[in-house]
Formats: sequence, structure tokens, C-alpha cells
Amino acid sequence: MNLQARIKGFVTLGQQLSDTNNALLIEAKSAAYQQNAWFLPTFIDQAIEQIREQFLQQTALEEWTAAYPSIADQATHLKVGIVMAGNIPLVGFHDLLSTLIAGHTAVVKRSSKDQVLMDFIIASLIKINPAFEAQILVQEQLKNCDAYIATGGNTAGNYFEYYFGKFPHIIRKNKTSIAILDGTETLAELAALADDCMLYYGMGCRNVTQIWVPEGYDFIPFLNALKKYNYLQDQHKYKHNYDYQLALLMMRKQLYMDSGGILMSENPSPFAAISQIHYQQYPLGTSPTFNMDEIQCVVGKNQLPFGSLQKPLLAQYADGVDSLAFLSSLK
Repeated sequence: MNLQARIKGFVTLGQQLSDTNNALLIEAKSAAYQQNAWFLPTFIDQAIEQIREQFLQQTALEEWTAAYPSIADQATHLKVGIVMAGNIPLVGFHDLLSTLIAGHTAVVKRSSKDQVLMDFIIASLIKINPAFEAQILVQEQLKNCDAYIATGGNTAGNYFEYYFGKFPHIIRKNKTSIAILDGTETLAELAALADDCMLYYGMGCRNVTQIWVPEGYDFIPFLNALKKYNYLQDQHKYKHNYDYQLALLMMRKQLYMDSGGILMSENPSPFAAISQIHYQQYPLGTSPTFNMDEIQCVVGKNQLPFGSLQKPLLAQYADGVDSLAFLSSLK
């Protein structure tokens, strides 16, 4: 299967994902929510829309792959093991797409939290072009692969480094995202920042879990912007996290703010528990300092636009590591 055939297959997949009457898609979304209650139907729809609009448009795919001329006539078909995360719906799709577009065989270990949707995507690709069947292998143990792309937490990342370190690899560990505010943000920008924070319950590495604000910042407009996500408390797991984090803050007699369903507290750590957003203050006229090794994205003025974090483009690679360049270099 040449590059154009691979691109055509993914473009067709995008067209099928846009069909609101697709009975198999409707069934898969329902089953995914039943399997994993964190995958709200609205969140599944948003994840699929992002994939369809940003990853599966023909022009975007052609422009993306044009920067890697070697994949057009890729003669070496290697086995690439992919360990997928499952914190948000279809978070492993970009790795699958990149591996197949590069002409390699994807040996996939799905997350137990996101099996239904990934199985649907794989089955759809094979139905669109049966040649994909030989290029996608689903396995629980990734053995005898030529290279690996693995995503997980810090503990899992250390495990991956131990077992996959002698092979060409991309290993991703815990990261999160932050926002830098200067106090001049519009209500529309704050509403978009609320999306950056709370889509997918804030569980993605591209979700903002800490905001930097100038000293004396008025939090009320942002707290009001967060209120549109107070409905997340209807999910009992989220409500349990919220109640637990609130109890901790109260027992510690720590100052906190509450939108009615989302907690904010001053904390130097960029990593925040589910239902919480941390904040730090900086003197106006200075720039915040933080450890970029822990940060996936920064949103704000002169940074990535508010509301863009859960809409990455094809070439906005996780951890800034160009996975398609990595895949196209494999021989």
C-alpha cells in the first residue's frame, strides 16, 4: 500500500466519523461509556471531532507527510510497538496514524480504559482497505518489535526504559500544561481557558492544571467561567474526588476557592488532582519561572491560544518529539 492509498484510507475514515447516522459508531460510543464512565458521550464526541477535523483532512495529511519525503516510497516495513494511554478517548490515535502513514506495522497494546473506541477505529480502517489488516496487530505483550512508542506515567515510563531502551524508542512520562495570565484576558478567553482546564475532566497532559497570575489578580471572572463545568459533579467518581480534595483543604485550613464544582488553591506543583486547579502568583512586570521538563503546553498571551490545547494539529507532537521523523528514520 503506497502513501496515497494510506492517506485515502484515513480520509475515508474521517468521512465515516462525520456520519451521525453511523450505527456502528453510535454503538461504539455507547459501549465505550459503559466500559469507562470517565468517557462522557460529549467528551467522546469532542475527541472524535478533533481527530476528524485536525488529523483526517486530505490537505492536512498531504502537507504533513510532504515534509518527510522518505515515507512516500518506504520500502522497509518494521514492527513498531505502541503502548497506548487511556486517560482520554482515543489518545493513542496519533501514534497509530503516524506509524501506519510511515508505512510500518503497528503492534498495538491498547489501554484497558480505551479498548472499545480503538477497536472500532482499527476495524473501520480494515473495512475501508483490507490491506490495513496486515499492518495492524493488537497484542497484550509487545515482543519482537523493531521500535517502540510508549506512553504512561513516571513509574510505567521507567519500566518502558528498562525493557525498550535497547531499541529505537519514544517514551513519554507524566506531563501537564499551564496557563500564564496577565489580568487583561477577555471573558471569551477565560471561557476558552476553562475548556483547556476541564475538558476530559482535566485528565490529559494537554489540560491546564496550574495557572500563573499577577499578584492581586481578581479570580472571580475565571471562577465564573469554570461554572459551565460544574455539571461534572454529576459523575460520581468526579464528585468523590471533589469531596475528598475539599476535605483535605479544609482539614489543612488552606485557603481555597470554589466555582461550585472545581477547586482552586495556591500550590507550586503544576500537577493537580482531579477537580482541582493550582495557581501561583508572580510580580507584575516579571515572568513566571517553571520547570519545562514537567510541562507539555503553555497557554496565554504570546503562547498557545486559549482554547487550543485539546485541538492539536498533526505536527504538534507530544513532548515536542517529532514521531513521524522518528518513524521515517527507521531502517
